[in-house]
Amino acid sequence: MTVVDEIVELTTSYGPMRTHIVRPAAPGRYPGIIFYSEIFQITGPIHRTAVQLAGHGYIVAAPEIYHEFEAPGVVLSYDQAGADRGNELKTTKELASYDEDARVVLDYLKSRPDCTGQLGAMGICIGGHLAFRASFQPDVRSTVCFYATDIHKSGLGKGMKDDSLERAKEIQGELLMVWGRQDPHIPLEGRIKVLNRLNELGTRLNWHEVNGAHAFLRDEGPRYDPELARSCFGLALDLFHRKLHFGDETVTAAASTETRH
Repeated sequence: MTVVDEIVELTTSYGPMRTHIVRPAAPGRYPGIIFYSEIFQITGPIHRTAVQLAGHGYIVAAPEIYHEFEAPGVVLSYDQAGADRGNELKTTKELASYDEDARVVLDYLKSRPDCTGQLGAMGICIGGHLAFRASFQPDVRSTVCFYATDIHKSGLGKGMKDDSLERAKEIQGELLMVWGRQDPHIPLEGRIKVLNRLNELGTRLNWHEVNGAHAFLRDEGPRYDPELARSCFGLALDLFHRKLHFGDETVTAAASTETRH
C-alpha cells in the first residue's frame, strides 16, 4: 500500500525528540512499530526501510536517537567522521534516556486514533540493541533485532555498563534476532553469550545467523547483500504479521467468546 510521511516532536525529560512517522495512506487502524536507526540516525536507507514496513500495514515511528545532542534533522554521514561521532554519542547518552525515549514513542503510538494499540519494535545495529531494550516494555508483543551491537559486552550508554542481558528476563513478547557471521562487531563468542542467556530464560525466540557482513541490510555501500536483506526482512514481516495483525492464541481465544451479529 502507499504511505505518507509525518514529523512529530515528542517531549522527553532530556529534551524534545524529533520522530519520523511513516504510515499507510489508506484510512484505517494499524499496529505500531518503533523503529530504531543505526548510529547515523535517519539516513536514506533507514527511511526506505521504514517505508517498506509501513507499506505492509504498520505505523512506523523512527526517533532521532541522539536528540539531546544534535539539532533536529541531523543525519550523520556514512564515513569515518560520521561513525566516530555516532560512536561517541552512543556512550555519552544516558541509558535512562534511551529507555525513556522508548516509552515515550510507544505511548505516542498507542495514543494515535489510527493505531490498534498492538506494538512491536525493530532496530538495526545500535538500533537492534535499543529494540532489544524496548522489548522489556510489557506492551511490546514482538521485536526484531538486526545485528544488535554491544549486548554481549554491556557497552551501551554512558559508563558502558548496560544491564540488557540481566533485564532480558523482562521480555514478554517474541524475539527475532538476526546476525551476520562475518560481522566483526559481534563475534561468535558474543552471539553465543546472548543465545545462552535467552535460552536460560526460556525466551520466545527466533534466531538466525547468515553469511553476511555488518550492515548487510543497508541498501547502499559495499556490504549490502540484496538477497539476504530480502529474505531476512521477510522473516521480520512474518513475525509482525503473526503477532500484531493476526494476534496469538490468547487473543484469538478471547475473540472467539464475543457474540457476533
